[in-house]
Amino acid sequence: MMAQFVFYIFATVLLFSAAMVITARNPVHAVLFLILGFFNASGLFLLAGAEFLAMLLVIVYVGAVAVLFLFVVMMLDVDFGQLREGFQKYAPLGGCVGGVLFAELVLAFSHWQMAPGRAAPLAAPGLTNTAALGGIIYTHYVLLFQACGLVLLVAMIGAITLTLRERVTGRRQNITRQHARTRADTLEMLELNLGESVAERGGFLRPKGSYNEIAVPGSFGLVAENPQDDVASNKEKGA
Repeated sequence: MMAQFVFYIFATVLLFSAAMVITARNPVHAVLFLILGFFNASGLFLLAGAEFLAMLLVIVYVGAVAVLFLFVVMMLDVDFGQLREGFQKYAPLGGCVGGVLFAELVLAFSHWQMAPGRAAPLAAPGLTNTAALGGIIYTHYVLLFQACGLVLLVAMIGAITLTLRERVTGRRQNITRQHARTRADTLEMLELNLGESVAERGGFLRPKGSYNEIAVPGSFGLVAENPQDDVASNKEKGA
């Protein structure tokens, strides 16, 4: 009885938060309602005995995806009033698509039939759901699991490549010159009396030269010293 009561509470809050996600006028509020819906869905998974899926929903979707949505919505200067201008224009088409999808769901669930016999559980007695899923993923489906990781790696590299911009204001170090520098060229030890400040000694004395000595020619408005530096700078940019 108690489990049914908790189930109806989680389900009611989940349906309410899902409705508020698509009806809230403020996009930040919509993302917050989405996070609330994720938490209630994880509660339903816990009631069903799928603790691994519950924790996965909280850690991945709430901790990463939903927070990312929230940061994007708050940081981007999106004119939502302009986005809603074409709502009435495309409302009939959207209604038709939604009606077709709803009819398909009704037909699918109306003809749903349970199998006469239940399949034998794959997990051994006394084995938790997390251990059973780990055993299946890393044995029978290990190649598919690695393929999914490869797809995510390609997507991450593609996102970094698309968003990479060459900034003139950036200052890059010349690694060879940086390694060739000695401690005496970059640091000077001072013995100060009690109560005496470094400013009274003329301020910080490191480095003795300029920071531009180890900067890559052509970065931060620096002019290359010779053509060889230009070639080296272009190679580093290409790398």
